[in-house]
Amino acid sequence: MYISVYQKFLKALKHYNNSKKKLSILIAISGGQDSLCLVQLIEKYNIINQYFKDIEYIYIDHQWRCDSKQQIKHLINYINSTKHKISIYQINYNDMSELMARRIRYQILIKHAKNHQQQIICTGHNKTDHTETFLINLIRGTGLEGLYSIPLIRKINQRTYLFRPLIDINRTDILWFCRKYNLPIWSDKTNFNYKNHRNRIRHEMLPYLKEYFSPQIEKHISDFLDLSSLENEYIKQNAIKIYLISRDKNYIAMNYKFIKNQHIALQKRVLQIFFYYHFNKFLNKKIVYKILNNINKNHMSKIVIIWHNLYINIYKNWIYIQ
Repeated sequence: MYISVYQKFLKALKHYNNSKKKLSILIAISGGQDSLCLVQLIEKYNIINQYFKDIEYIYIDHQWRCDSKQQIKHLINYINSTKHKISIYQINYNDMSELMARRIRYQILIKHAKNHQQQIICTGHNKTDHTETFLINLIRGTGLEGLYSIPLIRKINQRTYLFRPLIDINRTDILWFCRKYNLPIWSDKTNFNYKNHRNRIRHEMLPYLKEYFSPQIEKHISDFLDLSSLENEYIKQNAIKIYLISRDKNYIAMNYKFIKNQHIALQKRVLQIFFYYHFNKFLNKKIVYKILNNINKNHMSKIVIIWHNLYINIYKNWIYIQ
């Protein structure tokens, strides 16, 4: 089991960086089994190979629990044994949603990494997290793009990458690893609050699917996500090529004759790229189909669609924005 966990960790590291240049890494921890497993793997590997020139840990405390101060002390004591620095951030908004808390966490991580010139932000997301996120997004009604939402590597900006070296390791193997090395896992009572959708999926939905449908449900979902990721990447690359051909180089405009005869999946993607690139906005389903219905008809007069504060003009093979 240890070989399996360690080998998958090594595979993730090799996949991330083939260069000999040593990088600085910021590791987000929580005190749970995933983050302590990550600490153990990185520290042991770096002692032998000196892979990272600088390691720093970061903990973001939402102060949701009555034992948050004790947990901070616990983490500081543990990280001190590694001889590396740990930074603590505290958030004082107790009534924020889970989604908002997640956004703030990532904002803090990215800003901290930028200020300290760290090229890698590392988190302890694992294979089971990936399965849970897939089920959450599926219930919310996501498309193909939203299914594979926790990749191994994600580029944040020109200097910084988000890296998840445990993403191919399931939670059961991580727990075994932690017990083998007697890692001091901090038990988080909020993980059993069923108002949180992820907790309900973790403790009720997945065990039910394993018991009554397939013991290998996590593997089947993982295989499906891998296949979907390849197909999604193919569609994405083709959409980008079409967008680059159809866009105007001087104005916020796009010649839609290049997408008119394409499959609707590519038409939708190209439109999404156009609006996200210029306005950082995701088109909703209603507006996407309204635009597509109009560009696939032969209108002699100009069509204007109002969305938020944008005037989307469709006229003579062109979409342009006012």
